[in-house]
Amino acid sequence: MVTLGVALHSLAQLLLLGSALGFRNASQRMFEIDYNRDCFLKDGQPFRYISGSIHYSRVPRFYWADRLLKMKMAGLNAIQTYVPWNFHEPQPGHYEFSEDRDVEYFLLLAHKLGLLVILRPGPYICAEWDMGGLPAWLLEKQSIVLRSSDPDYLAAVDKWLGILLPKMKPLLYENGGPIITVQVENEYGSYYTCDYDYLRFLQKRFRYHLGESVLLFTTDGAKQEFLQCGTLQGLYATVDFGVDSNITGAFLVQRKAEPTGPLINSEFYTGWLDHWGKRHSTVKTEAVVSSLSDILARGANVNMYMFIGGTNFAYWNGANTPYAAQPTSYDYDAPLSEAGDLTEKYFAIRRVIQKFEKVPEGIIPPSTPKFAYGKVALRKLKTMAGALDILCPRGSTKSLYPLTFIQVKQYFGFVLYRTTLLEDYSNSTLLSSLPFNGVHDLAYVSVDGVPQGVLERNHVLSLKIRGKAGASLDLLVENMGRVNYGSYINDSKGLVFNMTLGSHILTNWTIFPLDTEEAVRSHLGSWGGRDADHRAEHCTLSSSNHTLPAFYVGNFSIPSGIPDLPQDTFIQFPGWTKGQVWINGFNLGRYWPARGPQMTLFVPKHILTTSAPNNITVLELERAPCGSCGPQLCAVELVDKPVIGAHVVGQDLWQDDV
Repeated sequence: MVTLGVALHSLAQLLLLGSALGFRNASQRMFEIDYNRDCFLKDGQPFRYISGSIHYSRVPRFYWADRLLKMKMAGLNAIQTYVPWNFHEPQPGHYEFSEDRDVEYFLLLAHKLGLLVILRPGPYICAEWDMGGLPAWLLEKQSIVLRSSDPDYLAAVDKWLGILLPKMKPLLYENGGPIITVQVENEYGSYYTCDYDYLRFLQKRFRYHLGESVLLFTTDGAKQEFLQCGTLQGLYATVDFGVDSNITGAFLVQRKAEPTGPLINSEFYTGWLDHWGKRHSTVKTEAVVSSLSDILARGANVNMYMFIGGTNFAYWNGANTPYAAQPTSYDYDAPLSEAGDLTEKYFAIRRVIQKFEKVPEGIIPPSTPKFAYGKVALRKLKTMAGALDILCPRGSTKSLYPLTFIQVKQYFGFVLYRTTLLEDYSNSTLLSSLPFNGVHDLAYVSVDGVPQGVLERNHVLSLKIRGKAGASLDLLVENMGRVNYGSYINDSKGLVFNMTLGSHILTNWTIFPLDTEEAVRSHLGSWGGRDADHRAEHCTLSSSNHTLPAFYVGNFSIPSGIPDLPQDTFIQFPGWTKGQVWINGFNLGRYWPARGPQMTLFVPKHILTTSAPNNITVLELERAPCGSCGPQLCAVELVDKPVIGAHVVGQDLWQDDV
C-alpha cells in the first residue's frame, strides 16, 4: 500500500521532470558516434553518458520509480539494464511481459524521468543470473553448443529476438524513446567458442529488427585476448574494469580495437558479487570515487555496475565455477543498497559527478522506512515426501537410471528421486556419487523417513546410510542455481550420473518433479499457521542432527494504529539451517544462515497486506529448530535492519558492515 504523501511526492517529481524534458520530434532525434572528435553526438551535440546499472528483474515493479528517481538525482543521465531471456520465456513459446516482467513499462518510466537507456538484451547476459539468462530448456537438445552458430541454438535465439526486439524498436532514441545504444551478446571474448559466424548472425538479426542506424556495441574485459574474440566490425567495442585496474592501460586496450570514437567503460565496478560461504564483498568508497573521477576527467563515458543491485528472488541466482552459488541478496555493495537505501557511496559519487556535470536540483527521495514486526510463530505442516500429492500434480516418472531435471522438464527448484533398497543395510553402507560428482547440487537423503544426511556437489560426495530391504531411499535434489559465467554454463541439474550403494549401482528410480510454487500459492488458505502473538516454544533437535525437508507455516498481522504501514522489513531465521521462504505466495528466495554471509532476506512492503493476516511459508531442508517435536512451534523474526555480511566459520560468527 502506498501512502498518499509518498504517492503525491512521486507523482509531482515525475510530472516536474517530464515537463522539463522537452523531447524533440522523433524525426529530429539522432544518436551517433563522431569519430573525429572521439565522442557521441546526441542530436548533433557532443554528449557523454554517466550511467548506472539497474536490473528491473531484481527490483519489484512497485519500486522501479523510486530507484530510477534516486539514480536521476545522483546525477546520472542514463541507466543500463539487462534483459534476461529466461525471465521472459520460462518455457518454450510461453512469454511473460507483465507485472515485474514488463520491461517496456520499465523503459518508458526511465524515459519519463529523463534517463537514457543502454540496453543489453543478450541473448546471454552473465549478470550472476541463472545460466546467464539463457533458458534451461535449451539443454533439452543434448548436443546443443550454447553461444555458437549451432543450428539448434540459433533457431531458438532467432525466435526469441523476433519476440523481444520488435518491442524495443519503438523505444529507440531515433524513434522518440530512451534507448541510445544496444549491446550484442555479452563479454563474448571470455567464452571458449570464439565463433565469428555467431556474432555475425546476431549483428544481422539486430539490424533486421532494429534498423541500420541503431548504435550496436560489445563489452569485454580490458585485455587484448578478450577483445580478440569478442569484437566484430560494425559493433563498437567497449571494455569493462574496476578500481584495481590501470585506467590508462584499460583504455589503451579499447583504443587498439577502436582507434577513434568515445572511450567507454561499460562496467565500472562499484562493488562485487557474493557467494554462499564466502565473506561479503565490499569495495571502499574512496577507491570508487577516485577511479570514477579519473575516468570522467579523461572525458570517458562510464556505466557504474551496479548502481543498485537488488535481489535474486525465487530461484534466479547464478553460480560460478568451481561450483559456488550466489546468495539471494545482490546488494553488490552498490551506491543504493539492496532495499534502495541511500549510502555514503551514493553521496560521494554524486559529489564527483557534480564536478563534471550539472546534477538535478531538488529533494532526493529518502531511504524507505523499515519496520520490525517481530517474531512469528510457525508450525510444522507437512514433510515434502508427505505432500507429494500436492507437490507433484504431473505425476512421477519411472526410469532404470536417474534422469536429470531437464529430462523431466523441471527447470528450477526440486526433484525427488526414490528407489527401493533390495538388500538389508543394517550396517552403515556408503551411498556415493563418486567418481563423477553426480549430485547437482544438493541431495537431502532419507531412508523410510529417517534423515541420513546431505550430499553436496564438490564437497560431500558420499555418506553412510542404513536401511532394511524393501525400505524407500529418497534423495531430494535441489537446484541451487546454474553456472552463469565461463565454459560450463550448460549446467545439468539433478542426479547427473549413477549413484552407488556399497558396490551396487542403484536402479529403478521413481522421479517426482515438484511444483513448490503452485503448491504454496494454491494452498495458502489451508496451510495457515498461528498468529504472531503466539509465543514460539523452544525445542531440542533430533539426535540425527537433521530433520526431514518440511513446510512450516504461520501468520502475522500488520499492527493497527500505526500510520504508513506496511513498510519494508527483513526476515531472519534464528536456529534454522537452509531453505526457501514465501510471504503471501511471493517467493523471497533462499536462506542459508548456517553458511552465510546473508542472514536476512529483504521483504518489500508491496507483498504485505493490512486487510488480512500475512502468510509465511518456510521450506526448511536440513534442520529446523523444532523439527523433532511434533506440534511444537518454531519462529522466524521480521526485523528492521539487514544482515548480509555475516559468515559462519565453524561455530564462530563474524559480521561486517552491511
